[in-house]
Amino acid sequence: MKVVKFGGSSLADGPEYEHAINIITADPERRVIVTSAPGKRHDGDIKVTDLLIKYANAVLKHADTEEIVSQIFSRYQAIADYFHLPEQQLTSIKHRLLALPKQDYPNDHYLMAAFKAHGERLNAELMALVLNHLGHNARIVTPEEAGIRVTGTPNNASVTPETYALLDRLTYSDHELLIFPGFYGITLAGHIATFSRGGSDITGAILARGLHADMYENFTDVDAIYSANPHVIDHPQPISKMTYREMRELSYAGFSVFHDEALIPAIQGNVPINVKNTNHPEKPGTLIVPDESFQPTDIITGIVSGKHFGAIYLHKYLLNKQSGFTLRILQILARHHVSYEHMPSGIDDITIILDKNQINDSLIDTICNEIQEEINPDRLEWIDNYAITMVVGEGMKNRTGVINDILSPLAEKHIAVPMINQGASRIAIMIGTYNEDADAAVAAIYHRFFAN
Repeated sequence: MKVVKFGGSSLADGPEYEHAINIITADPERRVIVTSAPGKRHDGDIKVTDLLIKYANAVLKHADTEEIVSQIFSRYQAIADYFHLPEQQLTSIKHRLLALPKQDYPNDHYLMAAFKAHGERLNAELMALVLNHLGHNARIVTPEEAGIRVTGTPNNASVTPETYALLDRLTYSDHELLIFPGFYGITLAGHIATFSRGGSDITGAILARGLHADMYENFTDVDAIYSANPHVIDHPQPISKMTYREMRELSYAGFSVFHDEALIPAIQGNVPINVKNTNHPEKPGTLIVPDESFQPTDIITGIVSGKHFGAIYLHKYLLNKQSGFTLRILQILARHHVSYEHMPSGIDDITIILDKNQINDSLIDTICNEIQEEINPDRLEWIDNYAITMVVGEGMKNRTGVINDILSPLAEKHIAVPMINQGASRIAIMIGTYNEDADAAVAAIYHRFFAN
């Protein structure tokens, strides 16, 4: 059995829906379908999830919502019209959309989560209606019914171990298609909570593990995962096969094709993942497999750079002699609920690399002020334009001279490297550069390893 997830671009309108349905029905092993909310149909269009966020904000401000509701419903109506679905069959979708402001929510964050989740919820209902209209036996299975239980915050939930026991009890016929809305689960108190953005990938992986799938197929709008960003490198080499941990390392720094958190349930369930293109399903795509018995064909699998980092730099003489120095810095970060990404250090220096998505300018000032007051470093600096480039490959483990091959082209291009770190797994080398050099660093390393 295969679990199949379709991204928002693959379900954006009637023709894309038709592609998806042809894919579903072409393989009898594709039994569990995970839907995203309809995405952009063209440049300048708005995703349904973003429309639902506008709807939620209008409700919170007690503003008129008639126009935004009409705009959201028209997206589903247009898909239904493409398949000549009888108008009365959309009544439930319209009612659910109108009923959202009338529900009870513990707070505004839960309200926002519930509104956002309905992009997927309504699309799953529509997919089941269309499939049945076309003569296929399909039914929607909601997270409430399946038992997808979550904890955490309303808009950044985590699945509970109990979920897998509940999914084990889910009963279904060998002759029906199960349509699951992605992106959200149900809290222990019975409220909707969403995974982080792009979380339909997470739902697909949870179902692949919980329902013991043979394969998790993730359909999107690209032919494969590429060895570098196509916006940086023209026609980069596609990756035919890679390991879970290679994908995790690359996702961390910016590979956006596949949600990095979605790998965890698949890894735990030992389920292979196939990333494929909805518009070219005949192409093999990229297969993501367990690490065991994997034989790499290249030294490097992929190179990616993330520009969303900053760094706090401290200099203090005899830093290495002071017991608890690093602990005191980490306690300051912990007080403000800020985690650090990396912390390279020397005898008198330490650099704390942070994800700028977690912080703002005000918080940076607060943390630096507290470090200055409590630690009293000789020098304290915030580096705003920090980029991290990840060079990843299972083929690096047993090779000598790889670091030289990575750094040499950077030296030739006069690209400064303020930080370098090789992970304990020996399959990833992390290079710190400045934002303005990040794309040039990726290009230089790519051409050294892939140009020939």
